[in-house]
Formats: sequence, C-alpha cells, structure tokens
Amino acid sequence: MGDVEAKKSLGQHWLDDKTALSAICDAAGVITGDEVLEIGPGKGSLTGELMLRGANIFAIEVDTEAIKYLEKVYKRQWDVVLHVEQQDVRTFNFERMPKDYKIVANIPYYLTSHLIQIISESNNPPSVAAILVQKEVAERVCAKQGSMSLLSVTSQFYWQTELGIVVPARLFTPPPKVDSQVIILERRKKLLFDVDNKKFFRLVKSGFSAKRKTLLNSLSGGLRLDKDQTNDLLTAAKIDPQKRPQELSMEDWNSLYQQSIARSLV
Repeated sequence: MGDVEAKKSLGQHWLDDKTALSAICDAAGVITGDEVLEIGPGKGSLTGELMLRGANIFAIEVDTEAIKYLEKVYKRQWDVVLHVEQQDVRTFNFERMPKDYKIVANIPYYLTSHLIQIISESNNPPSVAAILVQKEVAERVCAKQGSMSLLSVTSQFYWQTELGIVVPARLFTPPPKVDSQVIILERRKKLLFDVDNKKFFRLVKSGFSAKRKTLLNSLSGGLRLDKDQTNDLLTAAKIDPQKRPQELSMEDWNSLYQQSIARSLV
C-alpha cells in the first residue's frame, strides 16, 4: 500500500511525531466516547491517536486521494468509530455534530482565521478546539494588550484561549518554513460581555480598519464620524485618542462599545 504525498496546493504537511500528536489530543482533553470533528485528517496520523483514545471521529477532508488512503488504513474501523466525508470546512454544517463535540486538527495555515470566525459564530460551536497552526498566528490568537488584532479580539470574545506546545518545522513532511503551535480554544459558557455581537464587531472592525493609525483616525473613518465626535467618544470611554487599536484591552473595547451605544453611533 503506497503512501499518500502531501500536496502543496492544499497546504498539507504530515506530522508523524507521536509526542506531538499525543500533546494535541491532550490539549483537547480527548477521552473515551468523545465526539471529535477532525479537519483535514490527511493520511491519518492524528486520526490514529484519536482512535487510541477511544474517540468517535467525524473527519472532513477535501483530498480524494487522502480519503482513499484512510479507507485502506482504517478499513476495520471505517464507519464504526471513524466516518470520513469529502467536505470543505468553510462550507461544512456544524449543526450536524452532536452538542459539546470537540475539534482536534492539524490544519493548513491559510484556514486558521476563517475557521475561528466560523466556529465562533456557529449555532453549534465545539466545547473545545485544539488546533495546530502557524506559531505566529497562535501568538496572535492569544495576544495580550499591546499586541491585539481583530483575530485576537474575536477569539478572546468567544473563547478562553491558551497556547499549547510548539511543534518545530523539522517534524513535518515536507517541513514548512516556520514552526507550528497548538492553540486551545475553550468555549465560554457566557460571552465575555453582554453586547449586540454584530454592533460590537462593527466597532472593533472599524478600529482595526487602519491599525497603524491612531484610534482617532481609524474610528473616525470606519464609523464615518467627524474628528470631534470621535474624540468625545474616546474620551468618554476613558481611552487616549492617540492610542492605536492593538493597545486596547478587551475591557477597553467594551467601554468603547457602551459609549457608542449610548450615543447611537453603531
């Protein structure tokens, strides 16, 4: 039985290191009987580790060659504890998954931001997601005040975020150009703030619309306000108008939102 080669066009990099694979499963706290959605199983190295833990796996994969390979490798467990479908996660219906499922995945780097947005806004998000991504992106997801981005605000609004192990590039086949790191997203039982989500993120997106500019300039442009209105808004929220969006804390964004609502600006 021949191996399946990683396809550059799909951003595939195989990881066979047992320690790393085990750590990814540990990060999601996978135990016997867990319902797990695996995104992009490839040739099934992580799939095998999930099986050892007694998880029931629903895997989605776009690569038909990889699906055929998985069927040969895991034919005894096929449709018993492993179900594989040709699906793109960007169009997948997460409501097909049982409540409190988990996501465990080594995903192509280009999918990270999109995946986090999708599961954050889903009507049926996972209870926890342990995802191996580009190290730089993992750091952005879990960034603190001073290094925040739209991605980190989105992630931390919906999830408790934590960094897991770093997986060096040399452990992959073929090796990517950068190291990877696990991010752990644990769903908040209650959202961070009591806000209208659409209006809150309209404000945040406006703030980050020109992140190299001061908030006075970016919010003025993003919300279509004159500079005096924007200055008054920021001052009322106790935020220095000369700050840049990455310098704000989650609490700052909430304060800014509350003042925007009071003034009917979003």
